Amino acid sequence: MTDLNSAPRSDASRRRVVLRPGVAEAYPDVLTPRALAVIDALAPFNAERRRLMRERIERRAARIRDRRRIDFLPPDAVVPGTGLTVAQIRAGQFEGGEIPADLQRQWIQGTGPAARPRATLDASLRNVAYALLSGADGWMFDGEDALGQVQTMSLDNQRTLKTAFARNPQFMAIAEQVAGEMNAWGRGFFGREIIGDWRAQLDFTTRIFRARGLHLDDRHVREAGGDGFSASIVDAALYVVHNAERLRSEGRSVVLYLPKIQTAEEAAHWHAMLSALEAEVGLPASSIRTYVLVEQLEASFQLLESRAALGRRFAGFNTGRWDYINSVADAMSWDPEIINPNIDAITMTYGYMRTYEDRVRRAVNTPDRNGRFALWQGGMEPNIPVGSEKGVSDGMKRAVAGGEREQRAGASGKWVAHWKMVHIVRPIWEKAGEANQLGRRFEPLTYTPEDAAGLTTLEPAPRTVRGARDLLSVALQYGNAFGRGFQAAALKPADFFGNDDVLYLMEDMATGEIRVSILWEWLHKGGRFTEDDAATGVKAGDVFTVALFERLLAEEMEKLQRASNKDVHDDSKRTTLPIAAAIVDAIVRSDVKTPWYVDLLNLNLDNEDLPTARRRIAQYLSAFGADGTRLTDNPDFVI
Repeated sequence: MTDLNSAPRSDASRRRVVLRPGVAEAYPDVLTPRALAVIDALAPFNAERRRLMRERIERRAARIRDRRRIDFLPPDAVVPGTGLTVAQIRAGQFEGGEIPADLQRQWIQGTGPAARPRATLDASLRNVAYALLSGADGWMFDGEDALGQVQTMSLDNQRTLKTAFARNPQFMAIAEQVAGEMNAWGRGFFGREIIGDWRAQLDFTTRIFRARGLHLDDRHVREAGGDGFSASIVDAALYVVHNAERLRSEGRSVVLYLPKIQTAEEAAHWHAMLSALEAEVGLPASSIRTYVLVEQLEASFQLLESRAALGRRFAGFNTGRWDYINSVADAMSWDPEIINPNIDAITMTYGYMRTYEDRVRRAVNTPDRNGRFALWQGGMEPNIPVGSEKGVSDGMKRAVAGGEREQRAGASGKWVAHWKMVHIVRPIWEKAGEANQLGRRFEPLTYTPEDAAGLTTLEPAPRTVRGARDLLSVALQYGNAFGRGFQAAALKPADFFGNDDVLYLMEDMATGEIRVSILWEWLHKGGRFTEDDAATGVKAGDVFTVALFERLLAEEMEKLQRASNKDVHDDSKRTTLPIAAAIVDAIVRSDVKTPWYVDLLNLNLDNEDLPTARRRIAQYLSAFGADGTRLTDNPDFVI
């Protein structure tokens, strides 16, 4: 255990947090005295975070108990941190911020981590080189859903970004090599090179960082008394301390993506925490700019309120897909009528997803008191152009069509999950020619019972045994990849291994979350199949039973055990894959719906012993079932 007071401090905030043994010595360039002092100064926000997370679970439990839907806030309620009522905010009487120059055009934002599991610094620096040479307008270097958390990956991520942004000679040599590799791919795919002056190209992309959400504890920092400590504080503090001065000296904004926010009060907590961080490191107020990922159903009921709570630092919303679908399944777990169909049927034009996207675009195009609007960054394109000629052609047509739809709908840009997709999707916005779609005219937001109902509206769609197999296969593969440190992984259902006409999709934590949630829905709400299945004898109208789930789980596991090392690493088949299966089995069969797949995966990071995993799974389910307690501390970090 390392006392953070090795950092020089003269105030009364001493001995608030401690480090896991060995990390300070292994990361002196990341856990510097200044960085540790800033984390220590922000430590009081951890108690407020814990309160907000308790209230999340209490609201969730009350909705389940009372069978109550989420609703809009009452007009006379005061939004925390603003001094304004909900009615005033909806009327545009809040103050937003101007969009800084380097966020005005964000046609394509790439996403991905800056670290690789159990890798050298050189190997991780390649991630940053691909990102900054990609031609993306912005790159969100991920500290959350796509960043593995095995061993010390969260600290590796910070080290890599600090090294790359400083243009360390080590990074520059790697960037030159990577530029050559990218141009070789461009010649083969497009018949042309995609990078001219690679040094100049490094300056093109806006650097953005996604901190971990408020629901997550850090694995290497705890309160001195033993309680878990906010991963959000650690991520934001380390990133800003090490990179803000350099970014600002180059004329760049300091930009964060804020994930998993559910309420305007949580947005206000982020604002207060970031304001304190700015004061601690000497940045102007609201100079840390933020996008908010609208990943939670409850957040869709408080869009303008959350925008107002972040005030002048708010830049825009992003519309994800998997996380949001998962939040609908989780928030409506009590309602027997809410049973999602096959996952591939839930596109951005499906039922509640269509309503959600529409509300987001109307929220950013509502002017504040100064007539300012905000950005809407569209959702993720997970395709990777690797496969057969037909598979790549079909996949790219789908990707382009999806981007064209979002551009027409009003998005100022979208996300891609792989650098190769930048030059395929970006031309959609280049052809449109406008830097953004700020202030595009839409109908004002309304707050009627019909509006609320639209956010959970289902539409007829298939629910099949094939769909159940796909849900299971990818859920198992993702859990296994997570355990190996690949929190972003190229995945497809096992039945398509070896079929290059079906592309791998770059998936992160959200893909696992939604798959176990839909399986839970089908099993516990009696989801009925819409088609016959000859292999299992299922008939249209039959319900998804425990016996069928057990059969499909065993069959999909057998396929993964037989798969080649390319699709399922051989060294995982007797270690992390059985643990992933145990977690999926426990979550889906549990009578009590758990809120996060990631909780049980986190409890088993760096663990390859199945009996230990089963014990931790049982402890979690027991604690959550008893009173809603989520076990989120790192079990291997003992004070």
